[in-house]
Amino acid sequence: MPRLRVETFIQAPREKCFDLARDIDVHLQTTGSSSEKAVAGVTTGKMELHDFVTFEAKHFGIKQRLTSEIVEYDRPHFFVDQMVKGPFKRLRHEHRFEARDGGTLMIDFMDFSSPLGPLGWCVDKFALATYMARFLAERGKCLKEIAERT
Repeated sequence: MPRLRVETFIQAPREKCFDLARDIDVHLQTTGSSSEKAVAGVTTGKMELHDFVTFEAKHFGIKQRLTSEIVEYDRPHFFVDQMVKGPFKRLRHEHRFEARDGGTLMIDFMDFSSPLGPLGWCVDKFALATYMARFLAERGKCLKEIAERT
């Protein structure tokens, strides 16, 4: 099961970064490459503990739906969303925010596993880990731009 770590330094207060990262409208702005849409649950505004959202997105040319829940929440330090329904066997995304050097170090930890046993493990290792790390890095870059300009 891959465990990814992606760091983004943002020249903005931790509280602002935390709130932007849990905002559905901002999430949709920062995931343009997959054409994400929030189609059920919380579909606009900021998510809180035990909120659900269902995203519809296109990855690898395939339209998919993924429902996740905020399962841990400690503003402005961290929150965790976890897949409850979707294409993965398991997906957990931990968002951490550390005050650093007059700004915020945002750290994304993601661990996931695909279904289908050994075949899924190969897909995870040789394709999805790189794809997901790039996806998180791009989202972090976009969130950084939004936080630093507003």
